[in-house]
This record gives sequence, structure tokens and C-alpha cells, in this order.
Amino acid sequence: MVHQPIEHSRISRVHARLGEAAVDPGRWGDLLEEMCRAVGAEGASLRQAGVRTSDVPYTASMEDLTKVYFKEGWHLRDIRVPRVQSLFASSRPMAPAFCDSDMFSYDEMRQLFRNDGYFNDFLRLGKLKWGGWIRFQVMGQPWLIAFQRTEVQGPYEPGDMLRLSPLAQTLTEVADLSAAVGRSVLTGVLDGLQLVRQPALALDRNGLVLGINSGADAVFDRDFRVSNSRLFIRDGKARRALEHITSDAAAETEHHPRTKIRAENVIAAKRETKKPVLMKLLPVHGAASVPFLGAKFILTLTDLEATPRVSPDIIAQVLRLTSAEARVASMVAVGSSPEVIAAELKVSRETVRNQIKAIFVKTRTHRQSELAALVSRL
Repeated sequence: MVHQPIEHSRISRVHARLGEAAVDPGRWGDLLEEMCRAVGAEGASLRQAGVRTSDVPYTASMEDLTKVYFKEGWHLRDIRVPRVQSLFASSRPMAPAFCDSDMFSYDEMRQLFRNDGYFNDFLRLGKLKWGGWIRFQVMGQPWLIAFQRTEVQGPYEPGDMLRLSPLAQTLTEVADLSAAVGRSVLTGVLDGLQLVRQPALALDRNGLVLGINSGADAVFDRDFRVSNSRLFIRDGKARRALEHITSDAAAETEHHPRTKIRAENVIAAKRETKKPVLMKLLPVHGAASVPFLGAKFILTLTDLEATPRVSPDIIAQVLRLTSAEARVASMVAVGSSPEVIAAELKVSRETVRNQIKAIFVKTRTHRQSELAALVSRL
């Protein structure tokens, strides 16, 4: 086992480049790669202390192992996690950078290397053994950069951690600025949607509401509203559909490939005394997608209660439907069920259902919520 030296010149270069990530979240991957070269690590990842999600930046060398980490549940059996949390909770002063020997005694490390599944079954998949961390604050919350070394690269020593400590303050400043820029951009997106009269709200990776525009605020009622920073949806089916699309767990399982946000991901949330609200997810990109803010989705809303019925003549002309199909489509667009449509048009429910099927084919939609979203845009 050979001790891998930390190169001061490379640390200085990383220090000088950290500002790039403040305005471009996409730079974190490159910066982590450069940090690994500077500190003699095999791989690195950025993470919030005590929180395990797969959508944070990490080096290419950690990609396969990170997939295994979440797929096989190692994030729930990682012995280092509770030790890191105990360090943060401790009343004694904590160094900005620390390593395995700061969390475990020599005897504990020997036992872990002999018997612990995380060290023996998981880390060995990546030929990893030793860890080192830099802690920093983002908007008052603890974050970490975790470095992983192989057995050949050797453990981090106290002197190594002292050399890394100066990075902590710069990381805090850059991350706070990055989060502020991201929130500003996100607010601008919501305000821009408000200018075109599009109610919308922003969600983070955990489903927490990060912001809403005044249009969305006007849609909320007892069946559909924000409560305790979460979107409350009384309609259980719609709530589960939204959770499925946004769920990290569903995206990380073998049988459910990473969820794609598609145009047909329109969800109709029914209300007891009003027509439904249509929800459509849009991904967050660019400066608003900073890992420290956690913004993942813009959720646009269409309140069918407030949406005037589009003229069947316009629907027929634009979507190339027959007059009868256009009348049905206009009623579907405001949330009417096939039974209500049949009663109002004085035709059989079977006739209405056949017309809806024909409309689906002509408009290339698959569900009434998709058709309603299409017609509402007219």
C-alpha cells in the first residue's frame, strides 16, 4: 500500500475554477474529476449530508457503482452514513475535511474490513476501500464532497485533510451563489409563464414546492392546493400518477427505466365540485438545475373550470375532425365524462365512446386528459 500524495498546485487550480460551477451546474462533473486527480482519488461525488439521492453530480468512474448503490439498497446499509451524521451532531469542533480514521478507531476499521457487507461486498465491486470528505454549508444545510480511494492508493492521513480544509469556505461561497442563481432563474421561469397566463409551480426532487406563480395560486382550492410545502391532491389516482412520474425510486429500478417526461404525461386531477385540473410536467434545465436547489420539475396547470369551451368549428378545422367529433372533443376538453356527453347530445354512450376512439386516432392522443390538454391549447 502506497500513500498517494495530495498535489498543492492542483488543489490551487481547483480552487481557482470553482466559480465556474456557480453559473453552470454542468461544470460540477469536470471539477470533481479534477479534484480526484488533485487528491489522488479514484472517484468522487457531491451529496447532501444524511440525504441519499442518485441525481447529484459524480465522476464517471462512480457511475456504475452508484447505480448498484441505489438499486441494491446499499444507501440504506452504508455504515459511513450514520457516522458522518454523528460527527455533524457532535458538540465537539469538527474539521472542514475528515477521513475514515476520524470516524472509526483502528480496531473498528479492522472489524469492518473483515465482516462488514458495505466494505466487503459493495466497495470491493469498485476496488475501493478508503474515504475522505470535505464538508461545507449551503443555505445552512450540510453538504459533502466524498472522495473514494482504492487499497493501492492508500488511506487519507491527517495532513491530507489539513491541505483540503481551505476548499471548504470556497465551496460554501460558490454553492450559496449557485443556489441563489438557480432560484432566481427558477423564479424567472415561473414569472415568464405567468406572462403568458400559464399557471405553474416548481417541484424539487422530493416533491417539495419551491415556488408558484399567481396563476397557480388562483387555481388552488380544497381539492388541489399547497399544504406544508407539498402539493395536496385529493384525487388519489392523480396523486399516485404524479408520484410515479417524479419518483426517483421508480426511475432507478431495473424494470422501470429512468422516467422520461413525455408530451403525453398529462394528468387529470378530479375535484368534488369543479371540473378537473390538468397537470403537465416539464423538466428543469440550465442554471435552475443546480444540485443544491434540487429543482427538478415545472408543473403547469390547466384549470378546466376556468377554461372556456373552444368552438367546435375551430376544433373541427384545426384537428380535422367531423362536426360530431368536434362537439364531443370540445366537451371532453372541459372535463365532461362520456355519460354526461351522451346525455347532453342525446346519443348513446357507445356512440360517444366510438367517437372518442376515432378522435384519439386522428389527434394521436391516447387518453381523455391528453385530448383535453391538446384542445385547451387552442
